[in-house]
Amino acid sequence: MERSPPGLTGPVHVPFGHVVANEKWRGSQLTRGMQGKIKLIFEDGLTPVDFYLSSRSCILYITEADLVAGNSYRRRLVVVRNSSHLKGIVIVEKTQMSEQYFPAVQKFTVLDLGMVLLPVASHMEASGLMIQLVQEQTKEPSKNPFVRKKRAVIAEQSLLQTVQQIPGIGKIKARLLLQKFPSIQQLSNASIQELEPVVGLAVAQQIHAFFTQTR
Repeated sequence: MERSPPGLTGPVHVPFGHVVANEKWRGSQLTRGMQGKIKLIFEDGLTPVDFYLSSRSCILYITEADLVAGNSYRRRLVVVRNSSHLKGIVIVEKTQMSEQYFPAVQKFTVLDLGMVLLPVASHMEASGLMIQLVQEQTKEPSKNPFVRKKRAVIAEQSLLQTVQQIPGIGKIKARLLLQKFPSIQQLSNASIQELEPVVGLAVAQQIHAFFTQTR
């Protein structure tokens, strides 16, 4: 029988400019790709978190093997999502082998939990993404007015990709919908009458049916 992941015990202290990594990642291609660019501290007992970018921000990394193995990764995401002190970013390996499982994890992460999901093709791509996230964390927002904008762009891209998973929705319609309904919660609660002026009756009915079926 699989064990449920332990709950979060409280904030983890992350020194400025460092990343606190779960011990299981020591020696991996992912952490080797970050060495020399950011400082890593390895610790045991961080489950369900893989990497802490700060005491309030963390990375949950879903590997190709996690996706193929089933839905056990979901419990880790729920633990972090329910945390009052921690914001989680979900990085998912989207490869040729795991691509068929990606829409399900994308829907669960973004639509159901409202978390940011970032797909990567490899450990090296994930390393580069995490380095960028850490570098943005260490900048002073008052001195770097583009930091918040960059973070917003990452979240917006993830949201846009997820809305495009709804049947009948392409990139243009997804953008139109998000202009009118800027969050998944607002979009999922919209009536057919509210959706119709944006995308037409047929697509409005598809969107309404999609969210009704997933509740």
